[in-house]
Amino acid sequence: MKVGRLASGLDVIISSWKSNDDPSQGPYTFEIDGKGLELVVRQNSVLKSRSGPWNGVGFSGLPLLKPDPFLSYAFVFNDKEAYLTYDINSSIALTLVFDQDGVLERLAWIDRLNNWIVYSSAPGDNCDNYALCGAYGRCTIGNSPACGCLNRFLPKNQSEWARADWSSGCVRRTPLNCQNGDGFIKYYNIKLPDSKIRAMNKSMTTEECRVKCLNNCSCMAYTNSDIRGNGSGCILWFGDLVDIRQYTEDGQDLYIRMVSSEIVAHTLEGSPKKKKVGIIVSVVLSALLLLGLGLCLFLQKKRKHNRLNTLGRTKKKENNTEEQWSMKSQDESLDLPHFDLTAIAIATSNFSFNNLLGQGGFGPVYKGAFKGGHDIAVKRLSKESRQGLDEFMNEVKCIAKLQHRNLVKLLGYCIEHEEKILIYEYMPNKSLDTYIFDQIRSKLLDWPKRFHIINGVSRGLLYLHQDSRLRIIHRDLKLSNILLDNDMNPKISDFGMARSFGGNETEATTRRVVGT
Repeated sequence: MKVGRLASGLDVIISSWKSNDDPSQGPYTFEIDGKGLELVVRQNSVLKSRSGPWNGVGFSGLPLLKPDPFLSYAFVFNDKEAYLTYDINSSIALTLVFDQDGVLERLAWIDRLNNWIVYSSAPGDNCDNYALCGAYGRCTIGNSPACGCLNRFLPKNQSEWARADWSSGCVRRTPLNCQNGDGFIKYYNIKLPDSKIRAMNKSMTTEECRVKCLNNCSCMAYTNSDIRGNGSGCILWFGDLVDIRQYTEDGQDLYIRMVSSEIVAHTLEGSPKKKKVGIIVSVVLSALLLLGLGLCLFLQKKRKHNRLNTLGRTKKKENNTEEQWSMKSQDESLDLPHFDLTAIAIATSNFSFNNLLGQGGFGPVYKGAFKGGHDIAVKRLSKESRQGLDEFMNEVKCIAKLQHRNLVKLLGYCIEHEEKILIYEYMPNKSLDTYIFDQIRSKLLDWPKRFHIINGVSRGLLYLHQDSRLRIIHRDLKLSNILLDNDMNPKISDFGMARSFGGNETEATTRRVVGT
């Protein structure tokens, strides 16, 4: 099926019924905005909701609309046509319904229930309503109220905002004056905005895009039109930015124009490391900077030669656990890449809350991306957890020696100062419990898919118990520790509680209590 403007000049749109009993054309239409390259819903030609522009992977305002095992789609656009097309897996029956209230729903047929269930819908919540929070307002589901101003902006009319009327939007704390020194502040994980005028150039680099916007006083923001790889192409916004939404993950980055004083204030309000850098680069401390750089290079070189040994020297624990780990590491080759803490911090936007995937007994887990677009999952040891340190040691030792298609792949680790971090392959479909315990998603796991997952987990356990170099007993196998890759293949994860046996051993003693 194709929706949009076709090469023949035909515009294919979907219209709602006038009512449940009247199939004549209703007030709502679903169509492709060929100029903005986005999906829109209109009521009597008035814009009610928009998806945000296509970014090469998906629509910036529909992070949940992505190819999955049941449905794949593509957005085709060129000088002659712009349309959305999709294919459905033959193992499941899906249909698209545009109801009389202007809600577009994907329905899945469930044989066991003998009924259709809602697979996804748009608009899905209040933040999908067009320009709900006004210009430079940011809508965030889960916040109360949902509307707020972007960082470094203030409500334009405070009394109206106090009455939950956000239509007046927000204004910059410091107005623009288009003098030399303007720059841009980066906003993360948002739905790209709308404005009166937008311009797109698919051939520009990111730097060319920035310079183009900076040299035009009317340009309010810019970003890449294609986020694949390191990003390419250019979108420029002229005029006030409206219909902005904040996401916790899978949104897009946007660079908004600010006066130089706001950029300096934004930098100083960053992490303590940024404040320290801002002081060091001053002329007064230039000599100290050179000395510090020399010392850092010396320490870094020393750490590379003796990285694991320094683990026992950084901070002594009462039970000398770290010293024991360092001694063992001298005799056991991990054969695993070591990543610099700086690279991991960059990949996770300095361990941003927006990148947080979850929290376990070990500590927080973040989504990250290395240069080149390779997604990773970063497991960071909680400094307050003594038990987490033991789990970290055990997990590195166990997984470094295991390779199987049904075990999560450990890509590397990081030990610097008091930081202890594991880097895993990223699992886009998250864990099995997010399907089993979800009323809607659980119905998408038919028996063949469940059997496929059961088979994969069984193969992984068989490898651990019989076929690996070490005999491993997981001891913490549960739905949240079964991760699913893009093709719904299961991967056993979290070996913090695991115990290893020698080839001829059949039992071992542990002081770690597991279960209740």
